[in-house]
Amino acid sequence: MTGFVEVHRGEAPLVISFPHTGTDVPAEIEGQFVSPWLARRDADWWIDRLYGFARTLGATTVRTRISRSVIDVNRDPSGASLYPGQATTELCPTTTFDGEPLYAGAAPDEIEVGRRRMLWFQPYHDVLAGEIARLRGAHRRIVLYDAHSIRSHVPRLFDGELPQFNIGTNDGTTCDPALRDAVTATCAASPYSHVVDGRFRGGWTTRHYGQPRDGVHAIQMELAIRGYMAEPDAPTLQNWPTAWNAEVAAPLTAILRDILRNCLDFARSTKGSL
Repeated sequence: MTGFVEVHRGEAPLVISFPHTGTDVPAEIEGQFVSPWLARRDADWWIDRLYGFARTLGATTVRTRISRSVIDVNRDPSGASLYPGQATTELCPTTTFDGEPLYAGAAPDEIEVGRRRMLWFQPYHDVLAGEIARLRGAHRRIVLYDAHSIRSHVPRLFDGELPQFNIGTNDGTTCDPALRDAVTATCAASPYSHVVDGRFRGGWTTRHYGQPRDGVHAIQMELAIRGYMAEPDAPTLQNWPTAWNAEVAAPLTAILRDILRNCLDFARSTKGSL
């Protein structure tokens, strides 16, 4: 049952994953949420469109259409927190980013979480792992780029305004320093703010697949949404999400294109470790 996983196959040594752009909520689950809008509000809006140019670079893209509120495919499947001691959402989230209850009644129990993991988590990762293995078989090393975005202000999750570029390598463990440094340099040369391994150090995808010694170098990019779409002070049913506008996104798109070229240059280089 993998019809909800969208794959575009390229031959370049670059895989881009989109774990949070989905908005599909199965009919048997939708009625359990407080509202359909709330169940979709925290999606990484339009990120797959923002990186639409990646296919022209030969990148492979993997995306799930299932909403993260149903099951978050970027969480540890065991349910362990990726950020102990900090506010976060679960494998099957019970609250929004702002802490509002998602469910009108009881939250999913252990059996239901297991069912969702089998139906929607595991198939996504089966596909993603398969694409990584396919490209690793053809290249000395590859880059897995995990693409995300979030609202600029979410007080429950972080203080103040989030930097525009949030580069995550789990404190340097998921990729060669040369890749991290190349991406960071491009962000630093832009007119936007950036941070490396700040509040968002990389989710389960980055940490699980990032195995530099095996030739798989993973990096997460969490973007502040304000960089590519209008962001209201408070999202409501009437104003969120704002529409996709390629012209508004164009300045950020140009920088992201350079970042992905950095990834490809690193993957194709013969210097450094695997």
